[in-house]
Parts: sequence; C-alpha cells; structure tokens
Amino acid sequence: MLPAFLLRFRRPLIIAFHLVIIPVAYWIAFAIRFDFAPPPEMTRLFLETLPYLVAFRLLAFGIFGLFSGWWRHVGMRDLIDLCKAVSVSSLLLLAVLFLNSSIVGLPRSIVLLDWVMSVLIFGGFRFAARGMRERRFVPRGQARGKRTLVIGAGAAADRLLRHCQHDGTAEIYPVGLVDDDPAKQGMRLHGVPVIGFASDVKKLAARTSAELLVIAIPSASRAEMERIVEPCIATGVEFKIVPSLRELMDGRAKMSQLRKVQIEDLLGRDAVEMELTGVRSALEGKVVLVTGGAGSIGSELARQVASLGPSRLIVLDQAESPLYYINLELVRSHPALTLVNVVADVTDQGRMDSVLARYRPDFVFHAAAYKHVPLMEENPVEAARNNVLGTLCVAQAAARWGASKFVLISTDKAVYPSSVMGASKRLAEQIVLGWPSLSESKTDFRAVRFGNVLGSDGSVIPVFKKQLSEGNPLTVTHPDVTRYFMTIPEAVQLVLQAAVLPEAEGRICMLEMGSPVRIVDLAENLIRLSGLEPYRDVPIVFTGLRPGEKLHEELMSAKEKTVPTTVSKIRIVQTSEPDVDHLMSGLDRLAAAVAVGERNDILAALCAMVPECVAPLRERGAAAVQALQPK
Repeated sequence: MLPAFLLRFRRPLIIAFHLVIIPVAYWIAFAIRFDFAPPPEMTRLFLETLPYLVAFRLLAFGIFGLFSGWWRHVGMRDLIDLCKAVSVSSLLLLAVLFLNSSIVGLPRSIVLLDWVMSVLIFGGFRFAARGMRERRFVPRGQARGKRTLVIGAGAAADRLLRHCQHDGTAEIYPVGLVDDDPAKQGMRLHGVPVIGFASDVKKLAARTSAELLVIAIPSASRAEMERIVEPCIATGVEFKIVPSLRELMDGRAKMSQLRKVQIEDLLGRDAVEMELTGVRSALEGKVVLVTGGAGSIGSELARQVASLGPSRLIVLDQAESPLYYINLELVRSHPALTLVNVVADVTDQGRMDSVLARYRPDFVFHAAAYKHVPLMEENPVEAARNNVLGTLCVAQAAARWGASKFVLISTDKAVYPSSVMGASKRLAEQIVLGWPSLSESKTDFRAVRFGNVLGSDGSVIPVFKKQLSEGNPLTVTHPDVTRYFMTIPEAVQLVLQAAVLPEAEGRICMLEMGSPVRIVDLAENLIRLSGLEPYRDVPIVFTGLRPGEKLHEELMSAKEKTVPTTVSKIRIVQTSEPDVDHLMSGLDRLAAAVAVGERNDILAALCAMVPECVAPLRERGAAAVQALQPK
C-alpha cells in the first residue's frame, strides 16, 4: 500500500509503473522465443517496435480504466478489462507490423508471448496487492475472531467470506462451510472447505471446535429454515444469520452485522418479485397522501414511497407522537423530500376536504383503520366511525379533489367476517368497489387484501416476546388456531404494485400467501430460539378464542374467485358488485347510529349490510335486532 503522502500522486505513479513493466514484459517475450539469447537483429526489432507497443498499450489501459481501479479490491471484471486492453493493443501492434514494410522479420509468436506475459505480470501484481490486503499470508492457526461454521455455500456465504477477507477487524474466523448440495462437498470457497451437510451440524461443530454458527441462506423458505435451525439449537453453540440481500441493498444492514435468528426468519416466504421501474415511474414527481401514516403499514408505506421520488409526501395520522417520530426518520433518510405532516381525524369530512383541496394528491393510500378485533368488539361505535365512515370521508374527498388513484388497505378478516372489525373492513371494501357507481369522479378506486403482518403493533409475536422476557407462560387462544403471515415490507410492496396494476382498477388485489401458520408452532419455536424447551422450561397456556376471533382466516369467500395478474403472486379477486341503493341507505343508517352511539343499531346495520357475516357476529346482530323490536 502507498504511504499516505504519495496517495495524491497515485495515478501518475501507476502510469509510471506500467510504463516500466510494458518493455519488461515485451523483452521477456523475446527472451523466451529465442531461449534467452535473442540475436542482434531481434534486439533492433525490439527497439523499433517498442514505442508503438508502449503507446498502444498505455492508450488501451487508459480507455479501459486500468489506471483508476483500486488493486486491493481487484476482481474478475478487472481481469477481463485487462485482457481486453492487452488484446486491443496487441492487435494494433500487429496492424503496424502488417502496414509498415520497414519492419520485417519479427516473429508473430512474439506478440502472442507478449500478450501472455503482460496479462500474467499486470494481473499478478494486482492480485498480489489484493492478497496482501486480505492477509492471505497469515498462518491459518492465527484466527482473528471466533471459530465459525458457516451454513450455506452460496452467494450469501461468498459475500460473507469476501467481507472477512477484506475487513481486518472481522469478528469471525471461518473454519468450514456446510451445504446440502452433494456437488459442493469437498470444494473450497475462498479457501474455506465445504465439510458436510446441514443435518450433521452438531457433529461438525464439535469436530471444528466452532464457537459460532452463521446461517448464510437468508432466502431460505420456512421449511428450510426450520430444518436448519433445529440442529443449530441442538449444538448448544451460539448461532446467527446474515442480513438479507434486501436489507443490504436498502442500506438497513451491512454484511458484518450478523444478527440472532428471529422467529420472523422461521416464517420466511418467497419474496414478492416487485418491478420497481413501473412503480417508480408512476409515483415519481407525484403528490402522495398516506392516511394512518404513523401506523405499522402506513409508516412503511411512507418509507417506501419516499424512496420513489414523489414531489411531495403527505403523512396523515391522528396519533401525534408516532407521527413525530416517523417524520424524524423520513427527514433524516430523505433530506431532499418535501414532507408534510398532518394531524387529523379521517372521520372529519371538513378536515379531509381541506387537506385534499390544499395538496391535491395524485395517489391516496388509505391505511387508517382500527384493527384490534377484541377491542372493536367492545367498541363497535368507533369501529364503524373510523373504518367505515372514515373510509367514506377520505374516498369522497379524493373523488371531489381529483385524486388519480385511491388504494384501500384491507384484511383477510373481511372475508366471512365474524367480528365487528372484519365487517367494518368488508364495508370499506364495498365502498371502494361501489364508488364508480356513486360518483362522476374519474378517480381509480381499488383495494388490497392480505393477512397478518409480522411486527405490527399488537401482533402476536411482540406479545409472546414480552411474556417470555417477563418469565410468564406464553398464551395461545387455541391449539388449532392458524393465521396467514407476511412481513410489513412485503405487504407494502404488494400495495404499491397493486396501485399501478392496470387490471386492478375497481378491484380487490390479493397476495398468494402460501400456507397458514399454527400460532402454537410460533410459540414453541420462539421458546426454542431463546435456548429453552417448550412446556418444560416455559409453559404454553391455551386461553380460548377471544370475542370475534375465528380459528382459521380465509382470503376469499366461496362466492369469490381469483384470476392471475401480470405480477407473480398477486391475484385479482372477482367478487359481486355491491347493491348501490342498499349500500347508500345502509351507510345513512350506520352514520345515524354512530352519531348517537347506539350499539344495537350499529350491530344490526353491520349485519344487514354484510349478510355473509358468521358467528359470533351474526348472533350479536340477531340479538341487536331483537333488542330493537318494540316491547
């Protein structure tokens, strides 16, 4: 490595180095061709042709950028560029030999030998510099960090090992790789051997005296991750996972930031392949409004929209403190973004009109909603006010003030709703689907339906973690209860993609969410990841289904069917159009009941407007109708 005071002269020094090596390589070619005793006439030809070669080679090296690369980071691309530059300059020399009749008698094999020597010498110096940077000459017994067994010998392991070689402060010292591909057994990756299969991790960890296990398969499916984690737990050795490629690309993590395996990793699903170009072109330079922008889904919507170059992003929420914190985050990560924070209630029609009239958003993403099923069972007035009438208020304002698109965030609980919350979201869907018949507006209304999201406020996993940290039993409602799960970033990708799908206008988009997950399995896996044994070290208590809950959620009803779209894993739900007159009269009745806070009227109205509702909501609605009968 050059001393610091010479770095300012780095480029001239590199050019001077090449200027010295070019004649040396050329002369070695002559020496090899004539058994290291070139005759005098060959020495004359060497001197005659050398100026041409030096000029051509320096020109080619400059064109291919060989004077500007960092040798410590040289890679295959640099080697290819070197071969191209040497080839071009050699061809130019051959052209001179062919066209200049005064230069005769030079064996063409000299040019070939010179090509070989130039690639070997220039490439050799570059890779030697990289080798010194990576300290490849440190004896293998002198480990610089924890003895580490890496599980996986693919792209993630390649990036991890490269990082270890480039970073002299790396905390791990790879002693072996584990991979289930038989073709990789016995092979080496950056000098580290593949020594066995994932099922043999316990035995291999003992044999290599491993102090740390690193799972380098961040894209593994749920079943694959469970199969890998189980033997890792059995070793009793600490184990971690590398960041995903998306985390690395988004800048949320670095390769060196290994983290503990989380329960979310065991819920891994194939990522939605999102075509960002279409989404970016649709949102870039546009005004975007996100309601509920301080919530779990809304805040991630704001983050992802902010990265797509809108001219203005309006984040609206009623919760002051969470809105303040998402504002701080967005200002820090996108300092050039024009950001507007609005504290407002989506059920206030005047306020919604004022906001949309002032900013005229092109896109409205409506994520504001109450979502906790048991709480909404106790508070049906607020569920109807916020989820139904709030959606109506924002939709009316979006239509009135010329929004191009309105995207509703819906839920699988809207299918055969058994709860007030589910019924309120089903009515929100009907408002969106029925809007083209209710207004002359050209606003494109659509909805996105998906299941539970990992890491959302009040979701089951944070609750489990809190119970575990406090030393309490983990509580599960029922041994057989299942739910669909997806990550928040994945849900938001779906929302953004659905917003620009041409075939989704006036429709509900749904994600193919794979298989549902048993909640008791989540609890057991979380306990195991904490180094404990379910039922022995930590009890799991079954408390019974809460008010309004179902054993199993569904993504569509028997009366609905889905068709594929141009985006993999996103489907369009084909559902019946709402009866507009019935919907409008029902909304009027619901608004009147909300105004006076009449619970029975609200329950009766919800069940009348959502006839596909099921128990226990159906029974509550029937009881409400009975209570409203004259005595």
